[in-house]
Amino acid sequence: MLFNSFPFLFVFLPASLLLHWLVERFRPDWRLPLLVLLSFAFYGYWDWRLLPLLVLSVGLNWSVAELFQRARRGWLVIGAICLNLLVLAIFKYAAFLIEVLDLLPGVDLAKPSIVLPLGISFFTFHHVMYMTDLKAGRAPRYGLLQYAFYIAFFPQVLAGPLVRWSEVMHQLDERPYLRHDAAERIARGLMLLVVGLAKKVFLGDPLSEYVNPVYAAAAAGKAISVVEAWQAVLGFTFQIYFDFSGYTDMALGLALLFGIVLPQNFDVPYRAVSLQDFWRRWHMTLSRFLRDYLYVAMGGNRHGLAVQLLALFATMALGGLWHGAGWTFIAWGVAHGVGLGAGVLWRRAGLKMPNVAGWILTFVFVMLTWILFRAGTFDVALKMFKALFGFAEMGRGFKWRSIAIAALVAMIGPTAWAFVHRLPPWRSIAVAFAVVLVIVLFKIGDDANYEFIYFQF
Repeated sequence: MLFNSFPFLFVFLPASLLLHWLVERFRPDWRLPLLVLLSFAFYGYWDWRLLPLLVLSVGLNWSVAELFQRARRGWLVIGAICLNLLVLAIFKYAAFLIEVLDLLPGVDLAKPSIVLPLGISFFTFHHVMYMTDLKAGRAPRYGLLQYAFYIAFFPQVLAGPLVRWSEVMHQLDERPYLRHDAAERIARGLMLLVVGLAKKVFLGDPLSEYVNPVYAAAAAGKAISVVEAWQAVLGFTFQIYFDFSGYTDMALGLALLFGIVLPQNFDVPYRAVSLQDFWRRWHMTLSRFLRDYLYVAMGGNRHGLAVQLLALFATMALGGLWHGAGWTFIAWGVAHGVGLGAGVLWRRAGLKMPNVAGWILTFVFVMLTWILFRAGTFDVALKMFKALFGFAEMGRGFKWRSIAIAALVAMIGPTAWAFVHRLPPWRSIAVAFAVVLVIVLFKIGDDANYEFIYFQF
């Protein structure tokens, strides 16, 4: 049940909002159980056989947290974190590990057929954040329903944003529909939902037609022209942004409808003037997680330059592995680790760079490394790089219109959050958003691409 599907938009969402309003109005003490029930129902719609995994994950981690509160034994939390990561490794990396072992002489293991549960990376990282903060004395005790809400709240359970307990749990004590700005919040939430749908349907999905055929041809061993390579590389650069940021906008908007403010996840990343600046703007909640729970834990910048560079390299390599169980994802993370390390050395040397030059270098670097992210194999990536740099026929028929429009919106326009919060409460604006929604719904019913890129992670 995707956010851009008719079952969600016409059945689940209206029914959930009606139930939430009734409960909040007449039985506010039922609000938390209802949100948890709706979240489990939403997750179970994908595949009811995977729902016990989420329920068991919530129950076991909460039980460990309860035991830790009583016994204060650090090994309980460490064991829970290791177990969470082990479960993630089994579902997400078992096949990759066997592929690595098969490289050894005389080893020929059969790859297991394991279904990857949607959202397992995201709810696992939520467990890790809470457990780590609990052990450090930063996180308080929560009841089972509170903890289940934190892990499974349906707008963010499948693809984020990664939410810290401190950012949302206090909001459960509010009466969202009794706030003085309740109507404004609902309006902003609906606008964010429409903007996210529009970004996905009108900007992200059309670019997939520029990208997928080229990468499919490269994977099939066909020749790729220079024009096709540039079209696919530029197309994917903006496709992944509008696909993922569009999902995030929908998640933030849906959460607002239920009285919850989630953290923003994008801040015009393609305007970044350095790689460090890019990671402060792209998938911001993941960047914070990698910084606070990996980079800092490895020593960060507190133990000298060598440790800092090694921590950056390892953090980004693991970040690449998190995105996908494959060598190209690791290479993508390593490339960003090396790039960030080069930035550290540049700043340590006291060197400076004009913002325009920094923006060009950053955009080109990010664009080129997206090839590793998208390719799937090094053979495909190498073929794309060769064509990109002229080691192929020139070709013709560069499809630039959708790319140009996407580039203008991505680089010039504000974030969706800033955009909807700047709009005045005019009736004409409401009518305009209603018209856009109708057009989006027609597009969804016609030929929309329902899949989101980040669901595979």
